[in-house]
Amino acid sequence: MREQQKLTFAKSLRTNMTDAEKKLWYHLRANRFQGLKFVRQKPMGPYIVDFCCCSKKLVIELDGGQHGQQVEYDARRTDYLNGLGYRVIRFSDTEALKNITSVLEQIALSLTLP
Repeated sequence: MREQQKLTFAKSLRTNMTDAEKKLWYHLRANRFQGLKFVRQKPMGPYIVDFCCCSKKLVIELDGGQHGQQVEYDARRTDYLNGLGYRVIRFSDTEALKNITSVLEQIALSLTLP
């Protein structure tokens, strides 16, 4: 995907967020979460990540049902992001929708790890 196409696609993803993404974004946006800046649908190399805290080198992915069929793709993506120095944590959409408190606790814990 060419760079301009990727930027256009990322913008479209921001406009058409899933319910799970909206719920998590409510807690992460505007420095609400531990005073940290998070961005959403950020292009990184050949990928677009769901949420990213660049200062802490943390990527948060919310996985819908389709991710069960793309385990290898997700592994390559995680390896690529790890190679850039980012830690990747994943949650299912169901987790974000039904237990956002636990998701936020796990994100907070990830931010304390070296």
